[in-house]
Amino acid sequence: MIIAVIFSIIGYLSGSVLYSSLFLKLFNKYEKLEKSKDKNPGTANAYMCGGFWCGTMTLICELLKGFIPVFTYNFFFSDKSSDNLMLAAVLSAPVIGHIFPIFFKFEGGKGIAATFGVLLGLLPYWFPVAILALFFIFYSVILRITPHFHRTLITFLSSVIAMIFTVKITSVCIGFFVITIAVCFRLITSKEKKDKLKVGLLWMC
Repeated sequence: MIIAVIFSIIGYLSGSVLYSSLFLKLFNKYEKLEKSKDKNPGTANAYMCGGFWCGTMTLICELLKGFIPVFTYNFFFSDKSSDNLMLAAVLSAPVIGHIFPIFFKFEGGKGIAATFGVLLGLLPYWFPVAILALFFIFYSVILRITPHFHRTLITFLSSVIAMIFTVKITSVCIGFFVITIAVCFRLITSKEKKDKLKVGLLWMC
């Protein structure tokens, strides 16, 4: 349990590093973020405001900051013979850190890339990250939901429901449930302008 608490703290501190802000400052593009529509210090704005390399470096670091603490704990310290519920805390900590970063006055991003990072940290167990990815693809390509605010909200809600019924590891379900609450709270309380929900079908476009 002590090890899990340590890794949860490490994960939170790792998540609290907002690489979008750091790389945009490095590329002298931070002022573009402040003028952006949502001012969100995330991967999407790193690409839009800073360009390809800024966005790519941000994406890699955002994934790794979730992947490294979860993978290290799960691979080396988690008890594989039982469903270790402490894994839920380790799993959710980096995303909570990204959304409420202690290094940035608790004003962070939406936690999407960080969520993919922590779920990738469960490898070789790939099912949870596949669920999240498939719902994002489904709502982006097949049943097209716009704008991004609604698509993300519905994707996370759909994913957590799917995991509750299909993922048999309780700690993973609990961890992702906590992540979903944090992400939805961040989305709903965001000051960005929220356009009306639009739904379209691929074959009707």
